[in-house]
Amino acid sequence: MKVVITGVGGAMGTGVAQLLDREPGVSMLGIDMDPPRRRLENVEFHRVPPPDHETTEGLIREFDPEVIIHMGIYEPHSRSNPIDAQRRTRASTRSVFRAAMECDSLRHVVVRSGIEVYGRSRATPLRPDEHTAVRPTTRFGRTLAEVEASAGAFAASTEVPVTVLRLAPVIGPYIPSPLGRYLRLPVVPFAAPLDGPIQLLHIDDVHGAFLAAVNRRIGGVFNIVGQGAVTGSQAARMGGRIVLPVIGPGWVLARAITGALGAPLPEHSLEAMQRGQTADDTKARTVLDYTPAHSTPDCVNSLYEWVRIERLAVEHKKAA
Repeated sequence: MKVVITGVGGAMGTGVAQLLDREPGVSMLGIDMDPPRRRLENVEFHRVPPPDHETTEGLIREFDPEVIIHMGIYEPHSRSNPIDAQRRTRASTRSVFRAAMECDSLRHVVVRSGIEVYGRSRATPLRPDEHTAVRPTTRFGRTLAEVEASAGAFAASTEVPVTVLRLAPVIGPYIPSPLGRYLRLPVVPFAAPLDGPIQLLHIDDVHGAFLAAVNRRIGGVFNIVGQGAVTGSQAARMGGRIVLPVIGPGWVLARAITGALGAPLPEHSLEAMQRGQTADDTKARTVLDYTPAHSTPDCVNSLYEWVRIERLAVEHKKAA
């Protein structure tokens, strides 16, 4: 099986490539602006910036994959600032689906999205399912909705099934997640008087969900979220952090301070902290036959797990 993975340099893309690397008979083409974070035996990697449409499209067409895994989605304040994240995601998505139209061997496309597409307007249910209308209320949510629209247009014009995975926010001790950095601050502002429930996703379950989608080859949209939920203040307390209640305009100052401390809070993460962010994953568990192994509290505990570094004393011998 020949597989193209865009965004292979990120933690999500590298992990999925590692799982597929263990499968017999799989060869992969990886594309990203950054190299993979691990050694991959069966991946032909090309370092290509997302705006370089000609190179990306040419590589994909020449490789002629059976499966495309589009993970070239750039979250604001993860690896890119908000403006660059949007531009890079749009450019990567355009290249992928333009090239996909000319791949004769293509049989399946899997696309990364997020539950941010539902937004948090008054009309949005607390736990939206895949039938809930897409009404994003943040820049990242609108960018993901654009990606899904491109995927839908491709699926409608071809007979190739497209699987869209709407992921909950992914956090962990070594994941470049803006929400994760924010929750690791010594003092964590939260929405007073009550902050809404949030569902999270462990990085290992992201990898597992994509592998399940590749193996099942079922088109459609699926919410992928960790079981259970916590509020932002509960998550901070689990990590032994000091929680600071913030009301209304106070968030302007809170975001300025946390940004200066190295944890800028993009609007989609602010929305989750203020209004909560959950989703119904019944369809993923019953149709895709995938249930994350880690609950939302597990994700929070993982976030605060720090590996202790022990420095070894080196004895220097005097020269004779």
